[in-house]
Amino acid sequence: MKRFALAIAMATGLATTAAADTFGPLVDADTLSAALDSEMPILLDIRNAGYDDGHAEGALYAPYRMFRGPDSNPGALFDIEKLEAELEELGLEQDLPIVILSEGKTDTDFGSAARVYWTLKSTGFEDLSILNGGLTAWKAAGLPISTATESAFPSELDLTLDTTWLATTADVAAVVAGEAEALLVDARPSEFFSGKEAHEAAARPGTLPGAINYAYTAFFAEKSPKISTNIDTAALKASLKLDAGKPTVSFCNTGHWAASHWFAVSELAGVPDAKLYAGSMVEYSQSGNEMANTPAVN
Repeated sequence: MKRFALAIAMATGLATTAAADTFGPLVDADTLSAALDSEMPILLDIRNAGYDDGHAEGALYAPYRMFRGPDSNPGALFDIEKLEAELEELGLEQDLPIVILSEGKTDTDFGSAARVYWTLKSTGFEDLSILNGGLTAWKAAGLPISTATESAFPSELDLTLDTTWLATTADVAAVVAGEAEALLVDARPSEFFSGKEAHEAAARPGTLPGAINYAYTAFFAEKSPKISTNIDTAALKASLKLDAGKPTVSFCNTGHWAASHWFAVSELAGVPDAKLYAGSMVEYSQSGNEMANTPAVN
């Protein structure tokens, strides 16, 4: 599948609007392969490096750094005008199917795809999927690899931020202060939750007061880069002790691991009112708000 074919079809008015959820939020390589010619999805290679050395044939280059904040706060919410300009240059359209490809070597890789998915969903893109296993799964399926730089005709977008799936520092601080209700879920490994480890950009180690620890790794088989497709929604709700009508807020260090957690809870398990704290603990620790599990400073 070549990207220029889609561009020509769009330019001549021959492309049809894709139905929402062409593949659903998660697609495997075999299903994607069988539908490449009929559905002509836009493929996004979100790796920060390696595109020129070989990528899925037809994939546009949209490095993860486009969707991230500065080193001092990597999970910071994107600049919507800057993002809009970059996505227009790529030729993205909000109603066409988009499949996101990460490296697919570790479970951490999935977080980048989930964060991009969350960002695009939050800015009005309607038909999104993540290739489970990323480029590694693409290669394993024998699908074509190219070193050519792909491009498409620039598009015109008018992005707005839908905050349905977003929790801000102010939102989280209100929950901590007892002024609002939400289930705060620390999606990091236990050593971060306990305050034994901290992200290099965090002002302090620790977690949010009242949070529970449910690591994102629970949704992956050991050492697998693929997220589980067999999530028991009832068991998940019971283990999280979800209350009807109470939002769920997933957080980590920078909104990366937590994006995988949010994706599993919201998009795969279908839990309503699931939110991602984009800035997560790096941003929160810099805010001066109350924290828990913070070792005493002597």
